[in-house]
Amino acid sequence: MSWLQRLFGMEKPQNAEVNPTPQSIAQTPSSTAAPTATQSIPPERLGLSGEYDQSGLAKRVALAFDEDPQLDDVNTLWVAQTGSTVVLKGKVPSQEILNKMISVARSVHGTTDVDTNQATIA
Repeated sequence: MSWLQRLFGMEKPQNAEVNPTPQSIAQTPSSTAAPTATQSIPPERLGLSGEYDQSGLAKRVALAFDEDPQLDDVNTLWVAQTGSTVVLKGKVPSQEILNKMISVARSVHGTTDVDTNQATIA
């Protein structure tokens, strides 16, 4: 079972990317505001296809784990996020695998830190 399926109950969308191009959020102009204004999506809220997603960073890290053949067998670890910090919790088979996961998570745009305080070596 893929990381996305196990953690978020979803299959990989066709246009899903680990580091997608952000879409702009168009704001409705009011009579007192500037004619048109766009707000960019914070990197940690960027979804799999560039849309706004509250859990976007965690989903993109899960997708990055899915795309790495060394990490597809780990099914006792969960990925979450607190702001721009990726949180890894659960069990991993070795320190080497945990180090690889930290490296992959850090490579995802929007990650400022990786918290492994809740991860243990099985």
